[in-house]
Amino acid sequence: MICQPQSKNLILKLNNDVTNVDKTKYYVFYDGECGFCDFWVHWILKKDVKNNFLFASLQSEFGQQFLGDRNLELKDLDTLYLWKPEQYYLQKSQAVFKISEVIGGTYKLMSYFRFLPTGFTDFFYDRVAANRKKLAAGACEVPTVEERKKFIS
Repeated sequence: MICQPQSKNLILKLNNDVTNVDKTKYYVFYDGECGFCDFWVHWILKKDVKNNFLFASLQSEFGQQFLGDRNLELKDLDTLYLWKPEQYYLQKSQAVFKISEVIGGTYKLMSYFRFLPTGFTDFFYDRVAANRKKLAAGACEVPTVEERKKFIS
């Protein structure tokens, strides 16, 4: 599902600080307390050779403001969001397909699943999301200093 932006606000106020949003980046919002999600965030980090992505957990102030600005459920952490400022945001399977397209290479092939009905692809996304804590790795990978610069807290 492609969702058009409801908020044109590209300056976010966090703890009375003003954060400029980089309109050239894709923002990945994920469950920051999920080992399975952490694994996939690190997978994207490793594949992001063109430096296209920034990351924020849904629990962070930035993540909560993203959800609130779009009237999305603040406590629903089962959904992955991909936001391209001033353009759109995607959720669930459509976000996964766009991430694979942006990463490119052989991973771009996965993006062709976006042509399947969203209800169908989200059905499988929801099954994985419902069981993600069972699928989680025992330990979370620690990002490098360079990778840490891609996280918004």
